[in-house]
Amino acid sequence: MSNALLLYPKHPPTYWGNNYALDLLGIKAAFPPLGLLTVAAMFPSRYNLRVVDLNVTPLEDDDLKWADLAFTSTMIPQRPSLEQIIERCNRAQVPVVAGGPHPTTFHEEMEGIDHFVLDEVEETFETFLCDLENGTAKAVYRAPRKPDMSTAPVPRFDLIDMNEYHSMCLQFSRGCPFDCEFCDITKLYGRVSRTKSPEQMVAEFDRLYELGWRGPLFLVDDNFIGNKREVSRLLPVIAEWQKERGHPYALFTEASVNLVRMNDLMDDMIEAGFDAVFLGIETPNPKALKKMKKPQNLDMRDDNYLFTSVRKIQQKGMMVLGGFILGLDDDDDNAFDAQIEFIQEAGIPIALVGLLTALKGTNLWTRLERENRLLDKPVEIDATALNFKPQMDPKTLVEGYLRVVGTIYDSTLENYFDRCLTLLDNLNPVPHIYKPVSKHLLYLSIMGIRRRLTPDQLPVFSRYVAQVSKDHPRLLPLAIRLAAMGYHCEKLTRQQTVLREFKGYLDSELASFNEARWGAEAAAGEADKIGQEALQRVKARRRAIPDEFRHAGDGIAESMAAFQLALSSEARPVMPVNLPVAGESADSGEAARP
Repeated sequence: MSNALLLYPKHPPTYWGNNYALDLLGIKAAFPPLGLLTVAAMFPSRYNLRVVDLNVTPLEDDDLKWADLAFTSTMIPQRPSLEQIIERCNRAQVPVVAGGPHPTTFHEEMEGIDHFVLDEVEETFETFLCDLENGTAKAVYRAPRKPDMSTAPVPRFDLIDMNEYHSMCLQFSRGCPFDCEFCDITKLYGRVSRTKSPEQMVAEFDRLYELGWRGPLFLVDDNFIGNKREVSRLLPVIAEWQKERGHPYALFTEASVNLVRMNDLMDDMIEAGFDAVFLGIETPNPKALKKMKKPQNLDMRDDNYLFTSVRKIQQKGMMVLGGFILGLDDDDDNAFDAQIEFIQEAGIPIALVGLLTALKGTNLWTRLERENRLLDKPVEIDATALNFKPQMDPKTLVEGYLRVVGTIYDSTLENYFDRCLTLLDNLNPVPHIYKPVSKHLLYLSIMGIRRRLTPDQLPVFSRYVAQVSKDHPRLLPLAIRLAAMGYHCEKLTRQQTVLREFKGYLDSELASFNEARWGAEAAAGEADKIGQEALQRVKARRRAIPDEFRHAGDGIAESMAAFQLALSSEARPVMPVNLPVAGESADSGEAARP
């Protein structure tokens, strides 16, 4: 028998990941590696399997000694962690097999991988294993077509400790009927939304239930309503399943904004137990929406279509989480305030705001390549980096982005809690979704959050809890959960600020060093001393960065190495030397983003 080690690289901290909120609960990760667990179900019984999710447990040397093969599945933000895994596997002489969205797009640029099994693997994985066992495995396997979802097996949730995760996840469909310019989903999974049968989904619900899972369940479809006919068949079946078992799962998913036009389907989602939905809102700017080819976010008869859509979904009983983009071609200086105002007024507590990224293979990538606007640099993990030349001044764009996230997740959380109250004022508390919780548990939750809030946040939090207790007592459990998520989002925003300011500090220290070394007042023979003093100050500043703010791909080590190299350089700089600070390209001065 062969030992197959299934490795899931670490995610960097993100708003979506809720890392700091999960710490309140003693939970290590938001979601399990669903793709890897699905692949695990495709192995024949002659394989011994072990899953190591680096988001919940470290990869030990003993794991590598045990393994005959290492299998990985990754998304783009996991690249830094994946590179570390590959390096360790190569040193241990464990062959590496890579798949998932990131390798599918970037495999030609990746090193250290023995075999790539790309695209959706339901129809290719068995062939790959047979070739591997026969000694004839190829370097790259590609799927000949988009597979029928009926061939997807029930994921191997028994291979993980479910107590380490906040939510389980399942997948109903792949693909999306819309072809938004910036999105790579249709390139990876097609525009025909392929689905599992209701019977398959019930089998997966049953498996989680048998393993003892109770709580949140994320249906990870990129557009859950992409195939309206099939989702309409599924929802009544799930509603009945939930009702028979006392609604053990709180469901949430991702959908397109045109969900609001499907009144009966929204009612079915409520009956099935959906309490939240993530919408790709992107921007309240109609011109930008047209250019990005997002007609589902527009209604020529309603100038406030996005706002009214959010409000209608909230009034049905589902919280709206929203994705937003800055740096679009039709954005101007008003885009930043427009985003803030929309997010605040609509009552969207969790707003995932990001700078536009040109993903390889998308229609946006093709257009920007044609317009000679792509930067010759990889997609970065840094939230303030760009990989293309925006129409707006890059410095203005990055500063505007920082102002938006710094406002919606302000240090006191006042704006955040205002949005929560707006949501709760408009949310219909459906009984089987918003169940009562014991007062003792609520008290413990409130005190757990209070212990972690800053002195500036405590008064705002206390007023918020008092207001919800008075006006929406049934929704107090949700309000406390939102408070924990707000704590995470503010802390993550602070983390981004600390890392960016450190890199900016390196720039200022280097500028001062160059002035002291090469300026009119430079003293002969003092360069080494001045450089050592600068290095000591920089190292002290680096040590002051909290360990919890550091992560693979944060750029600190690279920036430090560049700083030290610049200190030791004998060449006089022709112009001011700027280190690669997040948001700026070292060679072009243009902003750059993940």
